[in-house]
Amino acid sequence: MTAEFDSRGQEGGKILLLPEFQSEFVHRRNVVLWLPPGYESETGQRYPVIYAQDGQNLFDPQTSFAGVDWGIREAIGRLLTEGTVRKPLVVGIWNTPERYREYDPQKVFEEYLSPQEKIEYAREYGRPLADSYLKFIVQELKPFIDSRFRTLPATADTFLMGSSMGGMLSAYALCEFPEIFGAAACLSTHWPAVQGKMADYLADRLPDPQTHRLYFDYGTETVDTQYEPFQRVVDDVLRQRGYVEGSDWVTQKFYGEDHSEQAWRRRVDIPLRFLLK
Repeated sequence: MTAEFDSRGQEGGKILLLPEFQSEFVHRRNVVLWLPPGYESETGQRYPVIYAQDGQNLFDPQTSFAGVDWGIREAIGRLLTEGTVRKPLVVGIWNTPERYREYDPQKVFEEYLSPQEKIEYAREYGRPLADSYLKFIVQELKPFIDSRFRTLPATADTFLMGSSMGGMLSAYALCEFPEIFGAAACLSTHWPAVQGKMADYLADRLPDPQTHRLYFDYGTETVDTQYEPFQRVVDDVLRQRGYVEGSDWVTQKFYGEDHSEQAWRRRVDIPLRFLLK
């Protein structure tokens, strides 16, 4: 099922394509897997894993939205040179035309919206499909990766990353499957989705801060101008639930940064360092 489609030798690691990965729960899609430098020679070593949304945007400008990728392998290379992080595997899950619905937190829609809000929201955006998408990751993709590659499959070594709606999905997944995922990095999280009710859900569902960690950030331009009031509410929820800022939770504001792959590329070292420290 795997096919190597890009390699830059030991220095840049290796990227494998899992084409048209099939699922009982969601539409098939490509998945890309980045193996870190030394993976093929360090045969006794196992690695933490980051499951990242919008996988076509991570490594290759030719597949990325707007022609700019996140520079994930370059960023991890810099961090490895610093000696500040562990080597990970990175699983990039491509999105599909159902992206918004697959990343839209389903239980927030089902349990925190009024009947009339549900009707209006579904009319505009469609009914959320995040629970099916998470079943795909947890029941199909992660077992496949763990069975064929040298991973550290435990909660403390399994992470999530995403931007915008992918950030929403990553936070939601941490709450829905705290036994699977230990930390999530959520860049420019699109808090206005599901009528802005995600904070209420987090207040009820956040996992134990003794065993879980969360990173959030946002800019101050374009779509990101909406996010600060929502993020402040979420930050208050985290404090009330016992998360300690700077330790098991970080929120950062980036002045002058917008809602784009270029912006996320410029700061991706920061959430990667948080996940892999």
